[in-house]
Amino acid sequence: MARKTFDIPEMYLSPVIRNVKEANKITDPRKKDLTPTELDFGPVTFLIPRHFGFCYGVENAIDIAYRAVEENPGKRIFLLSEMIHNPTVNEDLLKRGVKFLYETDGSERISFDSLTSDDIVIVPAFGTTLEIEEKLKATGIDPYRYNTTCPFVEKVWNRGNQLGKKGYSLVVHGKSEHEETRATFSHSADHSPVVVLLNTDEAHILADIMTSKRPIEDFESNFGHKSTEGFNPLKDLEQFGVINQTTMLATETQEVMDILKQAAEERFGVDEVPQHFADTSDTLCYATNENQSATYALAEAKPDLAVIVGGYNSSNTMHLVEILEEYCPSFHVRDSGEFDSPKIIQHFDQWNKEIIQSKSWLPLEGGRLRIALTSGASCPDVLVDEVLLKILSFFPDSKDVQSVIDPFKNFLTESEATD
Repeated sequence: MARKTFDIPEMYLSPVIRNVKEANKITDPRKKDLTPTELDFGPVTFLIPRHFGFCYGVENAIDIAYRAVEENPGKRIFLLSEMIHNPTVNEDLLKRGVKFLYETDGSERISFDSLTSDDIVIVPAFGTTLEIEEKLKATGIDPYRYNTTCPFVEKVWNRGNQLGKKGYSLVVHGKSEHEETRATFSHSADHSPVVVLLNTDEAHILADIMTSKRPIEDFESNFGHKSTEGFNPLKDLEQFGVINQTTMLATETQEVMDILKQAAEERFGVDEVPQHFADTSDTLCYATNENQSATYALAEAKPDLAVIVGGYNSSNTMHLVEILEEYCPSFHVRDSGEFDSPKIIQHFDQWNKEIIQSKSWLPLEGGRLRIALTSGASCPDVLVDEVLLKILSFFPDSKDVQSVIDPFKNFLTESEATD
């Protein structure tokens, strides 16, 4: 897919981190080097991954949403739900008069009955269901006029549609309550039997049902609430493919595929697998893969701790935390307002689904500190800047920010001069 330029509001642009990103684009245009960049401020060094922050789909969504506001002064403008899972972006759109029709869990905030054909409705980056598309059309609203659905989500839908035309069922690796998975389920169910799996544990359960190691009755208790009506795992999984919610951990999606492929081998024989199991690994989102691969490289650089910036309902951000917390203490923060001192930090615990406080999170004694700093795909880089600067304020003897960033700025200036 050719890279296009998006119009991103100035307030989301980063005066610090942007220089590192732009320099890396020049030195590594083919994105082969995942070694994190080290910003040495003396008592603390920040490790910045090669890939993080706004992805193609998010930039596309922001461009379209702000254009919709600009092009329709005086009109009522609605988002179906949060455009992306970042509170800073969504709160700014609310301030500009945009209203949300649904909560992220799908519950209604504003009745569809109140909409008229003069209203503007923006479809979020996660996409939406066929049912909602039809409701918009029935109201006289074009759901595609300001459709910010991520192109890579649409790629998953298109691949599912291709398989459906060949008689394949679909297994969706995703969170059944997530907006994207609800949309993917709707589009997939239009042409195929569908079941949603959350993780490898559920993949093993489904594999055991496929191979008759578990009774077929176990399907209803485990998956009945997140499968198409009448889904029969013995019949419907004779031919199937696995697609995913694009923000899931890519390595886990591959594991789900491998588990179910192995079950197909046991049931049908190794030589017959290509007739029963479709290889859909080409649908995995490149940006998710890049960000997660860069995060593994970040972890391997042996940071003392990690700070991950992003919305607390951001699935892709939570997966970055999941990777890093296996290596070092890791803190998922919404923005720099979550900590005012090195003694207490407020952060999100995704396992218990709660915001907690941790004390003495920042070790100021014991020598030079190495902090991994990254963000989710829906997080503006400027929020990463603010977190970096807030942490630096706890180190009064640290180097001046400009002196550390100047080599990157100078490199960019020299590169432009030689172009």
